[in-house]
Amino acid sequence: MESLTLMVAPAAVVRGEQALLESLDQIIQLGDRPLIIGGDRSLALPQLTGLLTDPRLQIETASYYPDCCETSLKNLTASLQAHQANVVIGVGGGKCLDLAKLLAYQNQLPIVTIPTMAATCAAWTALSNIYSPAGAFLYDVSLAVCPNLLILDYGIVATAPQRTLVAGIGDSIAKWYEASVSSGASDRTLIISAVQQARVLRDLLFQKSAAALAEVGSPVWCDVVDANVLLAGVIGGLGGAQCRTVAAHAVHNGLTHLPGCHNMLHGEKVAFGILVQLRLEEMVADNQLAASSRQQLLEFYRQIGLPCSLNDLGLGGATVADLQQACAIACQPQSDIHRLPFPVTPEQLLMALVSTTCVYTVVTV
Repeated sequence: MESLTLMVAPAAVVRGEQALLESLDQIIQLGDRPLIIGGDRSLALPQLTGLLTDPRLQIETASYYPDCCETSLKNLTASLQAHQANVVIGVGGGKCLDLAKLLAYQNQLPIVTIPTMAATCAAWTALSNIYSPAGAFLYDVSLAVCPNLLILDYGIVATAPQRTLVAGIGDSIAKWYEASVSSGASDRTLIISAVQQARVLRDLLFQKSAAALAEVGSPVWCDVVDANVLLAGVIGGLGGAQCRTVAAHAVHNGLTHLPGCHNMLHGEKVAFGILVQLRLEEMVADNQLAASSRQQLLEFYRQIGLPCSLNDLGLGGATVADLQQACAIACQPQSDIHRLPFPVTPEQLLMALVSTTCVYTVVTV
């Protein structure tokens, strides 16, 4: 039987209203000379005061700018070595956490992830995505372990713009639409479990997202935060590569190469990518269930504010050549779009991309 190594979960997860303050001892057990990586906003959060002023720690902070890219990684490696850091702490969104995880992995150091928003499951996963300095997706790196400690502080996440939570809902709900395809109707126990968890995640988000967005800090808001940061990570951890990205993330990767949508968040582009994937299933495979699912998603997106069209992504004025470039990148030989159970050409993807909002109507004779 083929062996398979799974990186299922962080070694420890602490979550709560003041989770960071309650986790200081656990951080110190991992190392007393942390390099803390973040952006200007993240490092200025008042909730970090206890960490930044703890006399038991000798702290150095560093920025991950210009992006989660090779240039930033090189600069941070120099900072890490100069400080003689013995632990890395990432404080921020998905790109910051991805870069912190990769830096720790390459230097064989423990890693603590502290998400400042519930926009992705990057705080959980053993994976880092690398971009160009301009923000175009280049490749991903599988890591040997999940983070040593994940601190989900609701007080910190509550300070993030609501748009980030909406984007996280888009990224998380994609787990069902992608995992149910990429699993290939597997009969393996853990993959079945991961796919079913993806369905639970989808249903939970359908049921709770609107209420969560209406009341930040409420129990239902915490449920959706947990879903985006934690449960979404569980699915990839249990299912491995067979329950990860398909066309939705491939579309995201292609769109990152278009400057017109660089101000859009990861989950917003992934959410649009789900619509494109379902449109492909409808057009190429004549899957009318996919058409119904797409209409259901369009209604949900409009309710909570996720993009439904190229115009919503800031690409209303994109040229055909721009969109062809994005489609060509999304259809490269190594792309996850080829996990679909049928071949897809850049021309087919372009047609799906521009027609995601087409209404499907069932006519009964």
